[in-house]
Amino acid sequence: MPVAELLRLGTPRTIVRWGDPVLHTPARAVTDFGAPLQELLADMFATNTAADGAGLAAQQVGVDLAVFVYDCADDTGARRAGVVCNPELDLPEGRDRRLVSFGEGCLSLPGAYVDVDRPDIATCRGFDQYGDPIEITAGGTLGRCLQHETDHTKGTVFGDRLSTRARTQLYRQFEQGAHRYPDDWPQSPIR
Repeated sequence: MPVAELLRLGTPRTIVRWGDPVLHTPARAVTDFGAPLQELLADMFATNTAADGAGLAAQQVGVDLAVFVYDCADDTGARRAGVVCNPELDLPEGRDRRLVSFGEGCLSLPGAYVDVDRPDIATCRGFDQYGDPIEITAGGTLGRCLQHETDHTKGTVFGDRLSTRARTQLYRQFEQGAHRYPDDWPQSPIR
């Protein structure tokens, strides 16, 4: 179904937290683009919206499938929303590679942010919600989102990319605010 319809339908699901095995294991490839996937995608968009996120991988709602949704601004400030199934990432190398440090968080570790260095632009290839090939190149929040969410589908959380010191700082922030996020967040609001 069209992204506009996926954005309109769906029910928020509970977001699983770091430590849940589904977040730390590579996801299964999407092979069926039928009604169950469309329902999952609608729920993922609803969950992402309820949590005020930029993107959300299926693993973050406990589903072992290599798919994510995004709804955020690109480097021009334009809002872009879509779906990527079975994502593969191409990042600049050599002279074309420019790292940008930016505060990054994860809906599966809510309320905690730390600066993460990532390339300023990314190209993500995969399939849309219909199973048609797609390619997205973006910078800004969307470029970072493509990298972050593709990592999720590979079983990597952004904390895996941090130094021990930065990871400790991130976990400390989370622990200080974790009481604000109910176990079924974002189905129940932040306290």
